[in-house]
Amino acid sequence: MHQPHRAISTLVPVNDSPQHAAFDLAAAQLSRMRGMTVEYHRQFFTNTRLAMALIVALFVAALWIDMLISLLIPFVALWAAVQTAFDASYLMFARHYAARLEERLNAQTGETVLVGARMEAAYLFPLDAPKIVTIPLASGFSWFGYVTIFFTLLGVAAYGFGLGMGWGPLSDIGDPWQTAYVSVLAILTAASLAVGIWWFPFGTGERRLNDALAGFGGVIES
Repeated sequence: MHQPHRAISTLVPVNDSPQHAAFDLAAAQLSRMRGMTVEYHRQFFTNTRLAMALIVALFVAALWIDMLISLLIPFVALWAAVQTAFDASYLMFARHYAARLEERLNAQTGETVLVGARMEAAYLFPLDAPKIVTIPLASGFSWFGYVTIFFTLLGVAAYGFGLGMGWGPLSDIGDPWQTAYVSVLAILTAASLAVGIWWFPFGTGERRLNDALAGFGGVIES
C-alpha cells in the first residue's frame, strides 16, 4: 500500500535521531489527516444524497398515499442539516491539524514543499474566518461555498413545503397531536440553529482547535 509519509520522510537525512523520528511521526499524522478529509468529503455527499432520496420518496408517498406523510419531511431535512454540518466539522478538524503539520514539516525541511493547506484555503474556504459551516461571511467565497448554499436552500425548501403540505391534515386532527408536533419540531429546529451559530459563525469550534494547537506549527493563511 502506498504510504505518502514515506516520500515526505526522504526530504531529511535518514537516521535514527529523535528529530527524524519526530519528522516521520508528523508525516504519518499528515497522511492520516489527509485521509480524514477525503473520508468526510465522501461522507458529506453520501448523507446529502441519502437525505434527498428520502425527501423525494416522502413527497411521492404524501401525494399518492396520505398528505400526513409530508410532516416527516421537515425532520428529515433538519437531520440532514445537522448531520452534514457534523461532517463539515470533522473536515475542519482535519484541515486545521493538516495545516499545522504542513507548516511544521516545511520548517524542518527548510523548503515550502507542502502547500495543500494554502491551496485549500484559497480554493475551497479559509480557516479561522467567520463562516456558516463552510460558507465564508466575508472574503473567500467560492464554488464550494455556493454548493453548500445550494444544498442548504434545497433543505429549507423541503422543510417548508413538507410542513405546508401536511399542515391542513394536521389541523384537521387537532390537539394534542398538532401542538406536540409543532413543539417538538420547533424545539429541535431552534436548538440546532442556536448550537450551530455558536459553533460555526461565532467561531467556537475553530478557537478551540487553535487553542489546542497553540505552539504547534502556525496558522496557514490563504
